[in-house]
Amino acid sequence: MRILFFGDIVGRPGREAVKNLLPGLREKKSVDFVIVNAENAAAGSGITPQIAEEFFEWGIDVITSGDHVWKKKEIYDHLKVSERILRPLNYPKKAIGRGCTVVTAANGKKVGVINLIGRVFMDPLDCPFTRVEEEIDKIREITKTIFVDMHAEATSEKVAMGWFLDGRVSAVVGTHTHIQTADEKILPNGTAYLTDAGMTGPYDSVIGRQKALIIEHFVTQMPFKFEMAEGDVWVSGALVEVNDATGKAVSIERIHERYV
Repeated sequence: MRILFFGDIVGRPGREAVKNLLPGLREKKSVDFVIVNAENAAAGSGITPQIAEEFFEWGIDVITSGDHVWKKKEIYDHLKVSERILRPLNYPKKAIGRGCTVVTAANGKKVGVINLIGRVFMDPLDCPFTRVEEEIDKIREITKTIFVDMHAEATSEKVAMGWFLDGRVSAVVGTHTHIQTADEKILPNGTAYLTDAGMTGPYDSVIGRQKALIIEHFVTQMPFKFEMAEGDVWVSGALVEVNDATGKAVSIERIHERYV
């Protein structure tokens, strides 16, 4: 099983890059299953039902998210019923939506996907380590191929999660910072790991927003509306190959390709 994961898709530029580059990547990389983190897909913050449906039409199998998943209220009804749009698992259990799923790929093989969110420098939610442990054995009864999106600010928390889940899931890949790291590896017990998949969107920016506005905010500490940037668009993410019989990763490759 070859799983392609796109890191945080930011606004229209990121969506267009995925739409236009995915077919070529799918063929070139022999991709079986596609996951995207789309919590910033709607104008840089949140996701709408229309955008989610477009992703599915393009052949994306599962959408993960993070702390911005609640920004567009129109997605709430979709979160209540969809098995392919995830909010982080460790939100309170009474929060709408689901944090994990098992989806059948086009080749008939099942893939488990878990979406977690960190707590360091972020909201004080349920413990991601405890919550993920509650779900792993349930999913492994269905499939040994399990991909984890660890949406977190602190690299230490992501690294810890990788070691915590080593040998129990196929991959732990981080999102949220929009900056791709170069530490991809296979951990000793067979879990592929990458601290952050990076951003799919405009790199002529400060993590997807217009540079001048962000710089002005840092210089003055005054509030500004941070508008989307447009130029130098790239897709970023990771390709993980998994042994179907064992659920262990065979390889992990960073993806970073220019669109326009």
